[in-house]
Amino acid sequence: MAVDPVSAAFDATPRRDFLPPGLRGRASYDGPLEIAAGQTSSQPRTVEDMLRLLDVRPGQRVLDVGAGSGWTTALLAHLVGPTGSVLGLELEEELVAFGGANLARADRPWAAIRPAAPGMLGDPAGAPYDRILVSAMADELPAALVAQLADDGVLVVPVAGTMLRVANPGPVVTEHGRYRFVPLR
Repeated sequence: MAVDPVSAAFDATPRRDFLPPGLRGRASYDGPLEIAAGQTSSQPRTVEDMLRLLDVRPGQRVLDVGAGSGWTTALLAHLVGPTGSVLGLELEEELVAFGGANLARADRPWAAIRPAAPGMLGDPAGAPYDRILVSAMADELPAALVAQLADDGVLVVPVAGTMLRVANPGPVVTEHGRYRFVPLR
């Protein structure tokens, strides 16, 4: 039986390794956990749902918007493997350092976390990306991120309470359930 890549990524990337020491005992809790700067480590079931919708493949270039603790960046890095690359962006300086240190311990040098540019969504200079994951709630579909997708790219983003999957060519937008996230800014 074939190994499920998302399950394998979770097995290789324990959430506890990406939480502050005082929260590591709660790593198995299937809910969001506050990490710092008013931000959270997302509910594991939600992260799994998003990764399945994103359909990441080995060798792809992935943008992780709202990298937080570095957990999703490391999960994505496992999925793309050493032939791919992942760029995590984070607005909160404290979390850039925390997530970067966590990611470094995960030993996936094809992934990095950088400070997000205030007022700019994503990484237009590095586009196009094969996959874009957004771990914060937008009020409306962010056209700036859709524009950063490759011709056959996929974007997964929560918008006004609904998880959207945006696929090129098109873009074709589909809805995938109700979710809550910190606001995208």
